[in-house]
Amino acid sequence: QVQLVESGGGSVQAGGSLRLSCAGSRYTYSSNCMGWFRQAPGKEREGVAGIYTSSRKTYYVDSVKGRFTISQDKGKNTVYLQMNSLKPEDTAMYYCAADLVYGGSWYQWEKYNYWGQGTQVTVSS
Repeated sequence: QVQLVESGGGSVQAGGSLRLSCAGSRYTYSSNCMGWFRQAPGKEREGVAGIYTSSRKTYYVDSVKGRFTISQDKGKNTVYLQMNSLKPEDTAMYYCAADLVYGGSWYQWEKYNYWGQGTQVTVSS
């Protein structure tokens, strides 16, 4: 059974920082790609960042470039999302995903096989 467990969410003021963690089983890190997604009430799920686990190549949605950093620690089977200079519009439930199907792109949420339960991030102005 593959499990992904997110942690690190919370409430911060604009300009603050949070680091999200996604701990998974060893299997998840044999997958080719891990992603972070977010979903705000009434909005569609959005790809925030992705990391291809072999090449360590990373991708970001334009709205977070320069502020967020995705990284991995294979020894701990953990993927991180460091979020700096947070803005109220970053408020959402954040999810990590693993095991991108062949041919999928990192931002395509429907192309992942495994998901965590989510962690809430709230940024106040």
